[in-house]
Amino acid sequence: MPEPTVSTVTVLAADYFRSYSVVGLLALLGVLFVAVAFGAGRLLRPVVPTPEKLLTYECGVDPVGEGWAHTQVRYYVYAFLYVIFAVDSIFLFPWATVFAAAGYGATTLVEMFIFLGFLAVGLLYAYKKGVLEWT
Repeated sequence: MPEPTVSTVTVLAADYFRSYSVVGLLALLGVLFVAVAFGAGRLLRPVVPTPEKLLTYECGVDPVGEGWAHTQVRYYVYAFLYVIFAVDSIFLFPWATVFAAAGYGATTLVEMFIFLGFLAVGLLYAYKKGVLEWT
């Protein structure tokens, strides 16, 4: 195979950067479009502040009381546990297709048991801490 010459490398580099210049130009056009849209909105909108417009509201209702609300942490823990097991189930489908392929059976089986072991340790930890008890 012949060694590439300086002119060949220059042409290849020019083609390489020309293809990325199209991506850069599109990105610049996108940023410019957003900037023009925001600028036009700022210039064309009416600005008439009134005391009613400056009030804080929630769904059209005036706020009453303090803005601090207590929530149970266990709701977030249940959501987190759901996400963990949803990821687990999503991981099982591609694993099953690879497991069925010839030559990958034992390796993928060991990997899956390690993965399920980590999930089981996390679930056991949550159980020991009493997170899974609904009171």
